Parts: sequence; structure tokens; C-alpha cells
Amino acid sequence: MATIPLIEDAEATGRAREVFDDIKATKGIDFVPNIWRSLAIDPEHLESCWRRVKTIMADGALDRRTKEIIAVAVSITNGCEYCVNSHSAALQKQGLSAQGLAEVVAATELFNAMNRVAVAYQIGVDVRPAVDGWSDAEPGVASA
Repeated sequence: MATIPLIEDAEATGRAREVFDDIKATKGIDFVPNIWRSLAIDPEHLESCWRRVKTIMADGALDRRTKEIIAVAVSITNGCEYCVNSHSAALQKQGLSAQGLAEVVAATELFNAMNRVAVAYQIGVDVRPAVDGWSDAEPGVASA
């Protein structure tokens, strides 16, 4: 049970109403998920969070599916049942199989464990990316 009241469609006015409508249109759904209903108690916060989600989750150098995989992994790591379910459902809608989700879970478990080993043993860093090795060019494409 939520610790604050969730704003229902009939209660959403002004900025909250606009964001609710945009959430439904953008996601192609006929309801507003509870995370957004909880944020609607503060319409400015709701709008700010929704704008960030729309911006960051849009296709870019990483596609939406990859970003949803990251979201599931972070949600597993943080123990957020709501978010694990929400992002797993998004991946399912995008065609990720149960086996694909199992591989995301396995990779998340593996690297959480390996991170814990590195932290516990206080292992010194011996591999770093080259600062001048980052490029906006696609792999295999020479930059000018």
C-alpha cells in the first residue's frame, strides 16, 4: 500500500492532467501507472520526472530495449519490486523472451557478485578506458 494517496484520473487537473494524458499517449496505454499517480501529488515533480524519462529513454546511441534492460538490472539491484515488474513488462512488450529476461537476471546477479568481491578485497584498478578513446563515431567508422 502506498504511503501517500495516489491521484486518480478524475482528480488530476492542470499540469498533472497534461502529464497523465501524455503518459498514456506516449506509452500507448489506457491507464496511468501508479508510480506516476504517486508523483502527481506534486505536479511539478511529476512533470520533471516524466520529462527526464521521456528524454533519457528515447532511442539514441543506445536503443530503448537496451535502456529497459539496464532499468531492469538496476531495479533488481535496488530491490524495487514495482520497477522490476514495470520494466520487465516493457521488455516483454518489446519482444524479449523469458529466456532473454533470465539472461538479464543472470548477468545482473553475476556482476553484482563480482562488484561485491572487488569491494570486499579492495582490489586496485588496473584497467581503465582511455580518456581519448571515446568517440561519437560508430564502431569501425574513422573519425575526421
